[in-house]
Amino acid sequence: MRATILRLGDQLRQSYWFLPTIMAIAAVLLAGGMIWLDTYVGSDWMDDFAWLTASRPSGARQVLSSIGGSMITVAGTVFSVTIAAVVYASGQYGPRLLSNFMSDRGNQLTLGTFIATFLYCLVVLRTVRSADESAGASFVPNLALLVGVFLAICSIAVLIFFIHHVPSKIHINNVIEDIGRRLLKEIDERFPKTIGGGPAEGTNSAEALRVPATFREGASAEDGQQRQLIRTKHTGYVQLIESDAIIDLAKRHDLVLRLQYQPGDFAHTGRVLAEAWPMDSCDDKTVAAIRATFAFGARRSALQDLRFLIDELVEIAARALSPGVNDPFTAVTCLDWLSAGMSGLAQRQLPSHLRLDDEGALRLIAHPLTFTNFIDRSFGALVQYCATDMVASLRYIRALGEISLDCDDPKRIETLRTYLDRLDTLAEEGMTGFNLSRVRERSSELSRALAEPDYKRRLRDSNAWLGGTA
Repeated sequence: MRATILRLGDQLRQSYWFLPTIMAIAAVLLAGGMIWLDTYVGSDWMDDFAWLTASRPSGARQVLSSIGGSMITVAGTVFSVTIAAVVYASGQYGPRLLSNFMSDRGNQLTLGTFIATFLYCLVVLRTVRSADESAGASFVPNLALLVGVFLAICSIAVLIFFIHHVPSKIHINNVIEDIGRRLLKEIDERFPKTIGGGPAEGTNSAEALRVPATFREGASAEDGQQRQLIRTKHTGYVQLIESDAIIDLAKRHDLVLRLQYQPGDFAHTGRVLAEAWPMDSCDDKTVAAIRATFAFGARRSALQDLRFLIDELVEIAARALSPGVNDPFTAVTCLDWLSAGMSGLAQRQLPSHLRLDDEGALRLIAHPLTFTNFIDRSFGALVQYCATDMVASLRYIRALGEISLDCDDPKRIETLRTYLDRLDTLAEEGMTGFNLSRVRERSSELSRALAEPDYKRRLRDSNAWLGGTA
């Protein structure tokens, strides 16, 4: 259930109607409250202020009509500008970035402000009565009218903000920065936080952790029959898995679960979401509870899918390096943020795919998260595009060098050298002449440095490296 609530909350955050609707309801309630207050207070209090004059019914109507009419007109313009900006960004940067613009609080707040001001004026305007309309007793909610004028002033300020916000929001550097900062934030929050605990150091073997024989590599056909298959009833992308609940279910029923999907994967009806052992402890009610810990949607989400943010940066860079666009400096910006994210991962011990409960018992076998997989998802996906452009290739090499400064594991250094070699190989096919020789020179410099035990000092001491020529 919690997974569904989290998914619903994410959908509301990305919707373009939720915040304006809340603001519209608040405006109607505010109008009712101010009218009630005017009914009991009246307008005599305004005589104490020389700069305040009680309005007559005709004047109040004109003010409220002017504010309300102008606000709904501007709201339509704001909506049109926003849709145009969304269409432009979607076409330039990729359709997957559409949700980033739809969830922008600035756009939602702007539209909500104009709609709320319009509804406020409309409700207050209905209560204005002249003497001939009410058998000699006129009514002008002067306090509510002042609030309406104040809302109009606030709306003008919001309009000025919106004029600045839209071009700023769709500027490519700001788009990339927004994704990059979200990536860094997710890395900081997610690691070393995992689903369940990890095994103690030196106890990674299947035997030491008592991994059931049915889940071990090389399990026999008979062992393979000892699993309870939990199939999905939905079709779509796995957006999140309720981590605490699934560990609690496994512990409560003394189960070991192996997940077949992770957030970001696509599954369709009938596919096996998870496998449970032993079968006797997993009845229909338990199967339904485990199935409920998965939330599905029509598109991928960054809720638990770190790969989604990486893919967004890769998509922007790949489009920028396409022959039709030919914008290597946008790709350079993406490479900078990807290197920052991968450097953050290089500093962390990624969790084991074997997850334990608080008593140290194995409860979950998840998909392994490795540094190599993340590098392949980012720099591996971009190497073919960067290898055709000298500017992008040089920054690609520099980015690998920046990541290496945060690596202490020789295996991770070897991974970086692997992708450096791949760039060399592809550059032989994609570039010629001076461009190719320049890339070879910088690649060889980094390769020689990484082969030395004190490669970090060598990179830091390199004047060319620090000068940013890569």
